[in-house]
Amino acid sequence: MIEKVAIYSKDYNAKTKAGVSRLISEFCKRGIKILLYQKREEHFDCSGKGLIETFSDLSMVSVLPDLVLSVGGDGTFLETGLKVKDLGIPVAGVNTGRLGFLANIPENEISDSIDMLCNGEYVIIERSLLEFSKPEGLFEGNPSSALNEITVQKADLSMITIHVYVGDIYLNTYWSDGLIISTATGSTAYNLSVGGPILSPDDESIIISPMAPHNLTIRPIVLTGKSTLRMIIEGRSKEFLATCDFRSKRVPYGEEVHISKDRVKLKTVMLNGMDFYNTLRNKLMWGVDTRN
Repeated sequence: MIEKVAIYSKDYNAKTKAGVSRLISEFCKRGIKILLYQKREEHFDCSGKGLIETFSDLSMVSVLPDLVLSVGGDGTFLETGLKVKDLGIPVAGVNTGRLGFLANIPENEISDSIDMLCNGEYVIIERSLLEFSKPEGLFEGNPSSALNEITVQKADLSMITIHVYVGDIYLNTYWSDGLIISTATGSTAYNLSVGGPILSPDDESIIISPMAPHNLTIRPIVLTGKSTLRMIIEGRSKEFLATCDFRSKRVPYGEEVHISKDRVKLKTVMLNGMDFYNTLRNKLMWGVDTRN
């Protein structure tokens, strides 16, 4: 039974604002309390029912919502996930962006989707995240966790050399433009663009995929989610680039990189009939063949 929801949106273009307004209207009609994330003054009417409150940080709210709705594209979904992952609140995504692979509730199906949410017609998928455990404090107070992927890559023109260890066991040395270390969720993102494998979202494995490797014998590899990766990075310039989903930081050579699975998982909502394989076929045109 859903009694209280939070709505988070990052961009406030006309399409996103319309989506937020539609959500508010639908939840108000059902008498569901709404926590609305606002960076600026906006007025949304709820017919005088007093159901709307605003928030800037959900961890400061006295009674947590049953569900968080991310309104925007997949980038907004990634930001929303990092804000709530430690609170254990499930996240559903309403797509007002382009692809909408994670934000998989279409804008034109908001009413029917809310009915399904209120009727419990959905499943919770717990998704693994990755974490930079070293260098510590890499993003200066912002989380070092990633729902999609972590990368280490060249910051300048020359390729870099990356010595990779799984625990204390030497795996390989990569001469490349960088490495993508991906979760199952991120397997359909940056990892996919360099020929990495697709994993179902509840898989806990870690994928290592090289970016433009300078030898033909290197291929992506899938490791158990219990693995801890240790990397020593060398290059001709002074620093390399470390990224964590939408955050990036230049890091000087000599800093050892440690990557492992985050201690928590992100709970995400999948409405009945919107399973992962259906999304693969419809969003990525997976397996499309004119003979079928």
